[in-house]
This record gives sequence, structure tokens and C-alpha cells, in this order.
Amino acid sequence: MSTADASAVARRRTGLIAAGFALAMLALAYASVPLYRLFCQMTGYGGTTQRVDVATLPVKADPLGRVVKVRFDGNVAPGMPWQFAPEANSVSVGIGERKLAFFKATNMTAGTTTGRATFNVSPDIAGKYFVKIACFCFTEQTLKPGESVDMPVSYYIDPAILKDKEAARIDEITLSYTFFPVDADNATRVEGKSAPKG
Repeated sequence: MSTADASAVARRRTGLIAAGFALAMLALAYASVPLYRLFCQMTGYGGTTQRVDVATLPVKADPLGRVVKVRFDGNVAPGMPWQFAPEANSVSVGIGERKLAFFKATNMTAGTTTGRATFNVSPDIAGKYFVKIACFCFTEQTLKPGESVDMPVSYYIDPAILKDKEAARIDEITLSYTFFPVDADNATRVEGKSAPKG
């Protein structure tokens, strides 16, 4: 094998390794968001709430009757043509008490649009104790032109919060949602009460 042939083989091998490395980095970039979301949901990191089946709800609330104020916040991302806000700005919730809150979304366009809500709880440490049973944020939402929908979230604050020295001092929790636009071809509709336009 001549020097020119060896050099060509080395360049080809280097090119293939570089292309493989670039493809691996691209795959990791796409996988990082779902992996990070999964990590946050499992650990409660970054204010991510927990999700539970109805069958695993706590049987008893806090026997001392401790109450926490839960504030609600609703936002839309740039490019999302909806109005979105909580129907109540805040409620008082007993530790372990199951509650239901509603957010109202209205499509302000003349076309059908689809969105997905991301959520956060603050302070961050409260995220692992704020448990959602059912939520509009679990699936994408599609609204017809001018349609308004009341979107429910069913939740409770896990009594285990009282055993966490740092989290037990919390007397106010904020649940915040932001709706982002998504491709309507992949959307599915979940429970929600349609409200008349206007």
C-alpha cells in the first residue's frame, strides 16, 4: 500500500469517526429533553410535580389541620395564540386534601390550534410533595377557532411534606403553567368542559 493510499484510508476513517460522533451528539441532543423531564418527574427536581393514580391517594390528611395557600399562574409562550389563565388566583388546601382547580383557555385565532402545557411548582422543594392526580398538562390540547375550554387539574399535597424539615415550613406554593404551540397533526384531546364563545 502506498503512502497516498494509506493517507486516503486515514482521512476516510477520520471522516467516518467525525460523522459518527456528530450523529451521536445529535441523538443525545434530541434525547436530553425527554430524559431530563423523566429525571425531574422521578425526583421532584426543579419543582416538577409528582403524578399518581387515584388508587394510591392518601387515606388521611394532616391531623393537625395544617393549611397551605396554593397560588395559580397561567402563561402562554410567544407564538401561542391563546388566552390562558386560572379561574381562581389562589386557594387554601389542607395537607393531604384532594382539590380541583380550573384554568380557562381560549383560542384567539380563526384556525384550529394545538398546545401543550409545561408546569412548575415553586418553591422547588415543594415539587416532590405536590401530587397531580389528573391534569390537562398530561396531554396536548386542541382548540377550534374561538373555542374556550375549562381545563381541570386534580391534586393534593402529600402529607410526607410534614416530615421534611425544610419543606414543612412552606406555607405557600405556586403552581405555574405555560402553554406552547405544537404540531396539530399529533394532538389528542382530553377531558375538558367546553364553554360557549364569548
